[in-house]
Amino acid sequence: MSGKLDFTQEVQQIARISKALSHPVRVYILQKLSKMDSCCYSGDLVEELPVGRSTLSQHLKELKYAGLIQGEINPPYIKYCINRENWEKAKKLLDDFLNDNKSLNISCEETESLIRK
Repeated sequence: MSGKLDFTQEVQQIARISKALSHPVRVYILQKLSKMDSCCYSGDLVEELPVGRSTLSQHLKELKYAGLIQGEINPPYIKYCINRENWEKAKKLLDDFLNDNKSLNISCEETESLIRK
């Protein structure tokens, strides 16, 4: 293989979602929001999580960047909800990835080459 591998949009999405899921606080937030019928204020989350407000803000930012949540600003409060459309897409994407890695179109040789770099 010559040159650098261009990652597909699908591979990039899986990486973005995986990064969002890589911290227990973010997983907790997603679990909580996915079970709610309404949105949750970030202040409510601060009271039940063992992190400060600025740390929580960074976690919410990462989840929002991955497209898994959306925020609604109602000064001075911000409400967060699961982005239902993207949540369903993420579940399908991860399910496909975990159940059939062939869909990613990455050969073993390409993977080994990336690991060695």
